[in-house]
Amino acid sequence: MAQNPTYAMWNRLAGKPVGKQLFSAAMCLRVPYFRTVLPSVRELRAGRCEVTSPKWWGVYNHIKTFHAIAACNLAEIAMGMLAEATVPATHRWLPKGMTVEYVAKAETGLRAVAELPELPEFGDEGFELPVPVTITDTNGKPVVTATITIWVTKKK
Repeated sequence: MAQNPTYAMWNRLAGKPVGKQLFSAAMCLRVPYFRTVLPSVRELRAGRCEVTSPKWWGVYNHIKTFHAIAACNLAEIAMGMLAEATVPATHRWLPKGMTVEYVAKAETGLRAVAELPELPEFGDEGFELPVPVTITDTNGKPVVTATITIWVTKKK
């Protein structure tokens, strides 16, 4: 299966000293809004992505916890990188919808894990792919759960 260029870059950089940091910085240059949560991609492979974000004043809400929409941004990063690693270069993907539940206050930095229960088949027909994302605090307590649905089609 042909690799997406983003995933190919991860595979080139991830094992090198500061490679994951370089990849995360390059990702933020390509998608500037991601910078707002200072993301760090920790793991990336077909069907799974883990991204962390520190708690810093740029993500604070009015009670100095991690803002709900900043957490949604982190979920979207995890889903997007999972899609880049999972969807072959012969196909494309677009976000179609997102459902989110805020299950607890996010009082620390966060860890988002997007993980598919199984990898889909990529054929000629377009299909919806729901990507579950769980966001936990530094103690492992879930604070946000999300499902981001993407539309996957074969490139023309």
